[in-house]
Amino acid sequence: MTDAAKTLGVHHVGLTVADLDRVAGFFTDTLGFDLVREDPDYPAKFVSDGTVMITLWRAKDPATATPFDRRSNIGLHHLALRVADAEALDAIQQKLAALDDVEVEFAPEALRGGPIKHMMCLIPGGIRLEFIAA
Repeated sequence: MTDAAKTLGVHHVGLTVADLDRVAGFFTDTLGFDLVREDPDYPAKFVSDGTVMITLWRAKDPATATPFDRRSNIGLHHLALRVADAEALDAIQQKLAALDDVEVEFAPEALRGGPIKHMMCLIPGGIRLEFIAA
């Protein structure tokens, strides 16, 4: 028997981005997140879907920032966000496929052959985002 977990879930996820306004706009305009607050001195924007907060930090020098490569860097491989059902997942995929600055890695498909469906994409700035129909 092990001790109970010492944590209570994710409070927020912090992501470093090159174009703060563009990525924040993706979350608010495309996914319907709320802009919770901004800190222009940091600079950062905080967005939330009501369940999870995502802190977007602008890289110190976006022109020289190194893009993340999930196969060779240690760190965030991807961020997975839950959606209501397969219909919501399909609607997100259709919306993302119409955007020039989003690359859909794969359309909704069964997760490891099971009943759960998911999809993966690269959002503006190259951050890998997964959507899972719960």
